[in-house]
Amino acid sequence: MSPMSTVRLGVNVDHVATLREQRHTPYPDLREAIRLVEDAGADGITMHLREDRRHIQLADVEMAREEVRGTLNLEMAATEEMLDIACRIRPDYCCLVPERREELTTEGGLDVKGGAGWIQEACARLTEAGIQVSLFVDASVEAVDAAVAAKAPLVELHTGAYANLTQPEACRVELGRLRDVAEYAQGKATVNAGHGLHRDNVGEVAAIEGMNELNIGHAIVCRAVMVGLAEAVHEIRQAMGVA
Repeated sequence: MSPMSTVRLGVNVDHVATLREQRHTPYPDLREAIRLVEDAGADGITMHLREDRRHIQLADVEMAREEVRGTLNLEMAATEEMLDIACRIRPDYCCLVPERREELTTEGGLDVKGGAGWIQEACARLTEAGIQVSLFVDASVEAVDAAVAAKAPLVELHTGAYANLTQPEACRVELGRLRDVAEYAQGKATVNAGHGLHRDNVGEVAAIEGMNELNIGHAIVCRAVMVGLAEAVHEIRQAMGVA
């Protein structure tokens, strides 16, 4: 049996809702999915309430606030609408992300430096509401510095560049960059990571010194089609302990 990682696992349930919204059915039941995922060992639930409501709906977030036993992490754009919703529902965490209607999924990190004023205002407002703020950023020293300047206590490193690589040497280089940035962030911000991670590439990221939490969704839901949601979470948990 492989050892279990001490890194927290946040499971993103967006694509359970995607299946439901394809035909506007009452199933699959997101409440049941949350219970299964938490019973299988997830430390928290992540959901992205997008402006276009393509998967998660406002009612889902309201339900999750009552249902989630661990931590609830709400991914969202830093808009007035989203800030109002977050301050009313009060998830444990809010991860501010860039958002474009035409994208299939989040394509890169938040331009914290370019939006310094309004991002800092969003961080302050969420913090005042008792919500811990994370900024989803590309893995760079400059992005970490900008997040710290915005007074965000957490950063989530975008792992898409690493996850999309197939050549071993390129993967090694990108993994080294993630390690370097995570090391630089120590003592400045809590480090999370996510995007594109799956059973075959998650172990090395989970092994990065100082890594606090990995957020994984699409790969778990896809694997669940074959083995079930609980087993898909178990598999990721096991893979996180192998490096």
